[in-house]
Amino acid sequence: MAGHFEPTEDGGATIALDEVEISILRSLAVQLLELIGPGSEPADQPRPPRDAESPAPGGARGGAEGGGESGGSGSESMEDELAGIEAVSWPPFADGPSEPPADPALARLFPDAYGPGPQAAPPEDLTPGSEEAARAKRDRAASAEFRRYTENDLRARKREDGLAVVRALDALTPGESGAVLTLTPAQSQQWLGALNDLRLAIGTRLEVSDDTDDELYQLPDSDERKPMVMAYLWLGGLQETLVETLMP
Repeated sequence: MAGHFEPTEDGGATIALDEVEISILRSLAVQLLELIGPGSEPADQPRPPRDAESPAPGGARGGAEGGGESGGSGSESMEDELAGIEAVSWPPFADGPSEPPADPALARLFPDAYGPGPQAAPPEDLTPGSEEAARAKRDRAASAEFRRYTENDLRARKREDGLAVVRALDALTPGESGAVLTLTPAQSQQWLGALNDLRLAIGTRLEVSDDTDDELYQLPDSDERKPMVMAYLWLGGLQETLVETLMP
């Protein structure tokens, strides 16, 4: 069972994790929550994750925040850290932002609802008065309106998914060989959402594309991207096996 999710009889999932893996997952989940950010902050002023400091599967660790003892800074305990994260909430019935986030990772998590996507030509490159420019203008207006009414709810759901990961990991009591994590069907859905968001954010930081897949597997140990590449690939394996447990 070690290293991948397996289905449980009640429709949930289970996996054996060692202490390093628990620490890595918790650190990345907390960084995801920090990236999504509190509701009082504008969407274009995120606190990006400390990807260069994240620990990587296999035992490599970054800064002090990668360890499993704290997850916060200084003398802050895990309980204080989690309480601070959980205390963040969006103002009730507040309109969301109308513009996409400036941070590329956030923009990947909260894309425009209409239009060709982030790879499209910028508006200034389109011929003024052309049908393409007019269509782009309509798409931007529709996306802004859609974002205004939906982004806060989407952020709140993503936060709940990330918090579900942290709570489940904090509930474990690792022994010499780690611990066995067991998820209910509802928790599996939340974990799946958080794992997907983590891979999107990390993949954006790494500028992952179909053309770079082979390169990722061949990076030398001296490459500064190697720890995050290892995390990205490992999360992909977790996501894939968790999806399999949810299939009939």
